[in-house]
Amino acid sequence: MGYFSKVFIATIVTVTIIGMYVNGEKGEYEVVEGEAPMAKTEQEALYSAIQGFVGSWWNGSDLYPDPCGWTPIQGVSCDIYGELWYVTDLNIGSLHDNSLSCASHPEFRPDLFKLTHLKSLAFFDCFHEPPIVIPSENWTKFSGSLESLEFRSNPGLTGPIPLAFSKLHKLQSLVVIGNGFSGGLPANIGNLIHLKRLVLSENGFRGEIGDNYGYLSELLILDLSRNSLSGSIPLTFGGLTSLLKLDLSQNQLEGKIPDEVSSLKNLTLLDLSSNKISGGLTRSIQEMGSLKELILSRNPIGSDLMGIKWQNLKRLMVLDLSNTQLTGGIPESISKMKRLRFLGLNDNYLSGNLTPKLAKLHDLSSIYVYGNNLSGKLEFDGGFYGKMGRRFGAWNNSNLCLPINLLPTTSLRPFGVKACEEEVKSIEVSFGDSNSKLGSFHLGNETSFSFSRYKLDGIWIVFMVVIFFNLVM
Repeated sequence: MGYFSKVFIATIVTVTIIGMYVNGEKGEYEVVEGEAPMAKTEQEALYSAIQGFVGSWWNGSDLYPDPCGWTPIQGVSCDIYGELWYVTDLNIGSLHDNSLSCASHPEFRPDLFKLTHLKSLAFFDCFHEPPIVIPSENWTKFSGSLESLEFRSNPGLTGPIPLAFSKLHKLQSLVVIGNGFSGGLPANIGNLIHLKRLVLSENGFRGEIGDNYGYLSELLILDLSRNSLSGSIPLTFGGLTSLLKLDLSQNQLEGKIPDEVSSLKNLTLLDLSSNKISGGLTRSIQEMGSLKELILSRNPIGSDLMGIKWQNLKRLMVLDLSNTQLTGGIPESISKMKRLRFLGLNDNYLSGNLTPKLAKLHDLSSIYVYGNNLSGKLEFDGGFYGKMGRRFGAWNNSNLCLPINLLPTTSLRPFGVKACEEEVKSIEVSFGDSNSKLGSFHLGNETSFSFSRYKLDGIWIVFMVVIFFNLVM
């Protein structure tokens, strides 16, 4: 077979394969020139919805042959249903560099809710000028399809979250971060039994957390941080047994940490910082063996550290109990948390010594114990301070000191920690005794020298007396 024959056969095979790829085995994906494989009503609804957010100037003229073709819209994904393309993902706003930016006065058009195959809908940095209220009607049209709904960095979105969101029965992820929403948390959120991620942080939500939030048994992430929520942590949270991360920080929650948290065996993050939590540390914490980060700082918790078996928290990497009104000593059991990287106990009323066994924690890179009533000597060697650097903070402990024999170089010396006074005085006394002995030595020589001089003078007088008597006689 000649060279040109081989090239011809290879060309035929290549064209056949490409034809099968484009047209499908039964021609179900066939693209006829001038005809888009997207339903006309779907395309019209999509274009109208996008124009409502980015402006009427956009008409999709640069797309070929349709929004899901070779030049798709950034942020739009499609899938095939019954031989036609339908929109499944729609991301509005400047999420990517080449994304369509929103107009100064974006709007929700009814055509948005005609995209009934939509699985994911997100709005990022789109709504800036308040007040813009999300329409409460039509959301039920997404109840059979929508799995993910996000609103990120939209300060112009105000008012409450529509109650209709609770009817999105297939929803698995609801993320509402950095918006201007206010009012209470959605009351019927417990209806979303398939939710795995619920993030309602950095808004203006007020009021208490409903008990029904504890009925979301499939939930993996719950973040209600940076709001103005009040009341206590619901006891029903003990039912969130699948939960991996719980963040309720920067609210106005009060009361005790419920004992029911011991049921959260899979929890890796518990952040209750910057609230009004009180009543001491619950011993239930020691039963949360999967915890990697425990952050309770800036709460009037009170009590002490001694009642917790810290050695049970074998996976803990971050322990932040700063500014929590803790009293008593620092237990040695903290030094048995082998994976600990960060220890924050500053700004409390802790007393006693700081165990040098902490230096054996190889992963530990930050210790902050400043602003307490610690006393005694810091028994860490210079290598430990070199490892910590400025991440070791022990100032404002008036009775804490650094032994002179362990003083590292000036650059590594812990800031604000004085040298131990007893040793300084001992050295001063030692130098004083040496000076006294030296003085006595000189004084002895002077005395000895003077005595010899006086003795010589006496002999000279006796000699003169003898000579005088000899002359008289």
